[in-house]
Amino acid sequence: MPRLLRIFFTGMMISFLGSLPLGTLNVAAMQIAVTESVRHAILFSLGSLLAEIIYVRLSLVAMNWIRKQEKIFRILEWATVFIVLALAISSFYVAVHPKVEKNIILSSTLPKFILGLVMSVLNPVQIPFWFGWSTVLFTKKVLLPRADHFNVYIIGIGIGTFAGNCVFIFGGRLMVDRLNTNQNILNWIIGSIFAITALIQLWRILVKRKSMEEKLDHPEKVTYGLEKKLHE
Repeated sequence: MPRLLRIFFTGMMISFLGSLPLGTLNVAAMQIAVTESVRHAILFSLGSLLAEIIYVRLSLVAMNWIRKQEKIFRILEWATVFIVLALAISSFYVAVHPKVEKNIILSSTLPKFILGLVMSVLNPVQIPFWFGWSTVLFTKKVLLPRADHFNVYIIGIGIGTFAGNCVFIFGGRLMVDRLNTNQNILNWIIGSIFAITALIQLWRILVKRKSMEEKLDHPEKVTYGLEKKLHE
């Protein structure tokens, strides 16, 4: 397999598999698809994807700088907790008040692309993830510090992330449209996912204070589980 093609599929598979676990952004995209439209959900995903690509680019060209930004990461971690908690409360509010059809935050007047961009920028989880994977690929010489390698890698990542988000977007619509899922029940489920995510993030901040620093210093801890899946 040509090297650039290998880099493309490696980036795409890492990104696709990394997008499948329940998270703030893919669940938010699913809720937008259910309560508004698939088009709005796709715009939201494209906005979040842009921020992810920027973070990947930074992880490729500014690794030493990233390692030193502990205060920035701490601020972003707390911002993520508040945002996810607000999403959970908003989802529960919609579930309790059936006349309110949309999540207050996700149905804000901000264009969905901008909303996705902002929420993704404030989500620091993807920073150590891509920092770790880029480090591993550099170490194994799959990825070299060349512009063509970086560009193909990022294109693959973009397609993989978008495909992963589409699983949630169209899966959410399928549950509502084809399986006659009660939208009120879905709001309870989505609110619970957001609440659990917020609690996990809070636990990481308060109990595992060195979590982000450890991930940046030891990227193999971030990639080990997914790396096993890619080799199965």
